[in-house]
Amino acid sequence: MPTFDIVSQVETQEVQNALQQARKEISQRYDFKGSKTEIRDEKNLITVLSDNDFKVKAVVEVLHGKLAKRGVSLKSLEYGKVEPAGGSMARQTITILQGLTTDDAREVVKLIKEMRLKVQAQIQDDQVRVTAKQRDDLQQVIQGLHAVDFRRPLQFLNMRD
Repeated sequence: MPTFDIVSQVETQEVQNALQQARKEISQRYDFKGSKTEIRDEKNLITVLSDNDFKVKAVVEVLHGKLAKRGVSLKSLEYGKVEPAGGSMARQTITILQGLTTDDAREVVKLIKEMRLKVQAQIQDDQVRVTAKQRDDLQQVIQGLHAVDFRRPLQFLNMRD
C-alpha cells in the first residue's frame, strides 16, 4: 500500500550558513560599528545580543533576509521577548522548531479527515504517516495540505508504493 510521511524539519546546515552570512553583514554595516552585537547559536536555539532593543530587531531583520534566501521557512522560528541582559545590553532568543508537536500532528490528521478521501493518517512521534490504497489519493492529500496555510512548514517524505 502506498504511504508517505508528513514532517516539519529545518535544514540545520542552511541555518548555519544563514547565521554565518548574517554575522558577516553585521560586522560590515556602518550602523553596527563599535557596538557589541553578536549572534550565538546552539543546537536549536539562536541568541541575538546587542546594545539595545532596536539593534536586536535590526539583527533579527538581517537574519530573516538571510534565512529566506537560504530557503528556510520563517514559520519554523519561535521568538522570545526582547529582554534586558547584563551591562545595558538587550537579548532575544529564537527557537528553531523541529518536528511536529502532538497538537500540530492532530491538526494535520484533522485536515486530512476533512478532505474525505480514502486514506488513513497515523501520528508517529513527530511525524504523520498517511496510507492509502491508491497513489492518487496520496497526491490529493499533498495538494490539499499545500492549499492550506498551516502555521508550520510541512514536507512530504518517503513516498513508497
